[in-house]
Amino acid sequence: MILWICTTMPPSKVNVISNVVIGIDPGTAITGYGILEIENRTTKVLEYGVIRTPSKTVLAQRLVLLYAQLTKLLGQYHPAYAGCERLFFSKNVKTALDVGQARGVTLLALAQFNTKLLELTPPQVKQSITGYGAATKLQVQQMTQRILKLTNLPKPDDAADALAIALATQQFARLA
Repeated sequence: MILWICTTMPPSKVNVISNVVIGIDPGTAITGYGILEIENRTTKVLEYGVIRTPSKTVLAQRLVLLYAQLTKLLGQYHPAYAGCERLFFSKNVKTALDVGQARGVTLLALAQFNTKLLELTPPQVKQSITGYGAATKLQVQQMTQRILKLTNLPKPDDAADALAIALATQQFARLA
């Protein structure tokens, strides 16, 4: 029997007015996240990175770890909106199922924090960031770097993707 206690309790019906957006690129091994704040039509990066789960850990425990880290971030930043990549296509069925389970945990955490969700496909994110829905990963990273005025290309790729998802969410939600 597994029992865990989440140290960050989701707010219950708390209406926090927030200009914060989180982008999430879900995965069971690595989940990327990017957190932006929009103020006076200026977008500032608050934090970005990845949540890694140990590869030798059983899937259920990896999902517990993912949930705990996501709720910690949500409790710290209280984003008004979240963008999450919609599973678009996968040739590997097992990978698609695992990513789907990570998405489920992500959506649960977002719902518990009353965060408005926008689900975006990779072509929607690429179109939003570069103006071209079939842009390469490098093109998206370069435009994300330019838009956010980052000194270096955002790394790792999962975090860069999450920042792009957050930017696209900001545009789709018309926060900028």
